[in-house]
Amino acid sequence: MGRHRPVANSTAKPSKTSTAPHNQLPLVDSHGGSVVDSPRANGDHRVSIALPCGYFDAGICRSCSLLDVAYADQLAAKQARARELIDPFAAPHRQSIDWLAPAASEVGGFRTKAKLVIGGTTDAPTLGILDTDQHGVDLEGCPIVAPSIRGVLPSLAAFITTARLVPYDIPARRGELKYLIVTANARGELMLRFVLRSTESIARIRKHLPTLRAELPQLRVVTVNLLPEHKAVLEGEEEVALTDENALELPFDDVTLRLLPRSFVQTNNDIAARLYATGAAWAAEFEPDTVWDLYCGVGGFALHLARALAPRWSSSSREAERIETPSQRVTGVELSEDAVASAAMAAASLDLDAIFIAADATQWARQRESAPGLVVVNPPRRGIGPDLAAWLESSGVNHVLYSSCNAESLARDLAAMPTLTPVRAQVFDMFPHTSHFETLVLLERA
Repeated sequence: MGRHRPVANSTAKPSKTSTAPHNQLPLVDSHGGSVVDSPRANGDHRVSIALPCGYFDAGICRSCSLLDVAYADQLAAKQARARELIDPFAAPHRQSIDWLAPAASEVGGFRTKAKLVIGGTTDAPTLGILDTDQHGVDLEGCPIVAPSIRGVLPSLAAFITTARLVPYDIPARRGELKYLIVTANARGELMLRFVLRSTESIARIRKHLPTLRAELPQLRVVTVNLLPEHKAVLEGEEEVALTDENALELPFDDVTLRLLPRSFVQTNNDIAARLYATGAAWAAEFEPDTVWDLYCGVGGFALHLARALAPRWSSSSREAERIETPSQRVTGVELSEDAVASAAMAAASLDLDAIFIAADATQWARQRESAPGLVVVNPPRRGIGPDLAAWLESSGVNHVLYSSCNAESLARDLAAMPTLTPVRAQVFDMFPHTSHFETLVLLERA
């Protein structure tokens, strides 16, 4: 069933279907994307340096917009940008923020979630991105994608042909298969999601799925997501399970998360593991009695903190004063019900003192009568916003762990919390070869 397509080399001439990479949901989109106009059209003959990539050199894909910058220079620039934005908020009595060395990623094979736009035809599908004319650009050999994902893409392309799945044609607004979304864990196990326009193809997928799973036994979770609308979103509201297992395990050292299909997960498992472990280690230094993890997702921070703090709580001299419901030591709040269900599954399997609530983080926090010992916030790119920042500023909470994927919105939020000042920070390179990065900041009440 498998096939192989060679990676484009630096001397390849872009075809009609690969001259100008442009799509709102490319394979290598990094937390918002960074796709540029065709370098062949503007005379830009950039060459990959940080990681050899034939697609980049041939002008086929520039989603990794910094591939022509040495990785050490990328990392230094990200650290400098983070410091430029955050250092002004250091407390007056401190000379500077304690900046740890950036957490560097592997330069290739780090991306553990691939969002593949399906183009071409049933007999010759493309898995990757679309060009400016909305034609398929095949990126099956993309070097930033984890080997456990990249290795199965030929088989998935062949499955499209075998199951007679018709790629969705955006200009014509016809066809069925819009995307394949593949997520890998550290053991190489996979979740595969077919994003379809309708239920028309489900019977054929079910029919041929046993053969695919025999060829690829690492496929643990397979689903269909239905996206009938013609709009630039990645998935719809309805998910159809095709396997008995409905959640992919994500092992991180001594904490194993669970991932239901419609839950957000970081796309770089190695850096995510280091981010969560660092947050837990920083929190353990001041032993908060209770923790709120706002925008908790599938529980990455919440469960790592619950694991790290459990021994301290159980042996605390204040044991007699423990709250009556130990499961409220750590509370995670997240708008996505699927993410909350994922986190609750993991907490139950790990027997950790954590509960998870599906709610708007800002509204939930503002309705509480008192603040916890520590608040963790891990918001989307827009940041926590003025309302939650105002609540944190007035809440009396002594420590905040802020994990940000956008240092600019982080700086705006810090400006709204003048008595919560950054004392320690670290850059985590979740998105190599792009201008994006994660920053973890420990805030302390001045």
